[in-house]
Amino acid sequence: MKRAAALVCAAVASTVYLLTPSQTAQTAQDEGPVRLGHPAQAERRAQSARSAQPERPAQAGRSAPPRRPAQPALPAAGARAGAPGLAAPAQKELAQQIVASAENGTLNWRTAYGYVEDIGDGQGYTAGLIGFCTGTHDLLALVEGYTRAHPDNALARYLPALRRVDGSDSHEGLDPGFPDAWRAESRVPAFRAAQDAERDRVYFDPAVRRGWADGLGALGQFIYYDALVFHGPGTGPTSFDGIRARAMRQARTPAEGGDQAAYLGAFLDARRRAMLIRHPGVDTSRVDTTQRSFLREGNLDLRPPLRWQVYGETFRAP
Repeated sequence: MKRAAALVCAAVASTVYLLTPSQTAQTAQDEGPVRLGHPAQAERRAQSARSAQPERPAQAGRSAPPRRPAQPALPAAGARAGAPGLAAPAQKELAQQIVASAENGTLNWRTAYGYVEDIGDGQGYTAGLIGFCTGTHDLLALVEGYTRAHPDNALARYLPALRRVDGSDSHEGLDPGFPDAWRAESRVPAFRAAQDAERDRVYFDPAVRRGWADGLGALGQFIYYDALVFHGPGTGPTSFDGIRARAMRQARTPAEGGDQAAYLGAFLDARRRAMLIRHPGVDTSRVDTTQRSFLREGNLDLRPPLRWQVYGETFRAP
């Protein structure tokens, strides 16, 4: 859900995090876990990231990421009459393609349902459509919900282990069978539909609603969506709400009477800063040469044809 800059799989030496116990607890409360994304489908992406990851604090002192709360009952994403935006089917499809170009190096986002791998980012197994993780609660929430509707699925036997490892990078109770079970269940249409629904519940629909509330068009709603996928919800300075709060200190949203382009520029500035705070040296091209490119073109409605670059590769849609 999870979900991604260029894969951060090695450490930058000498980066040290010094937190008191109270600071650690506050971080756990405020920060949504960053989505580091799937491994590159080509060595090009892997090489671009191997020098980018900061050293992680010792696991013994690591606080579990906060559990993502259930989304409040709000109008459906397409409920506002006549409102253009990312919820339109063609625009939603385009959004998934752009995210997949950064997450998987492809526009064919439907190839990711069966993906599962530990990419070495401290969040356990990363799996599925949006990079659900065993360490960030969203994978557990997905499997729990799916099992309530389909109790005889191949993943149900792993629920006790998934609950134990939630908030950690542990594989205890998951190896060796969990990856094969995930891949097998991902061939089941109902599980694919469950992944779609969880992606929308946790990431896509909240991004569209928040974008509408701030007076943003399709591009702004997409910028919010990609930020939620990568940074996760949360009020800390490198989580979605923290990034938005910083942007709002620099520029007014359109709903507040501000200029849309100016506000989105401030949001992208704040997001890029947050990415580099969490992972110094990380590739920020999903912001710099993707979203900011669309903004410079004045394409606030995110209308195709589109051309963008991410991790050095050029993509076009349609």
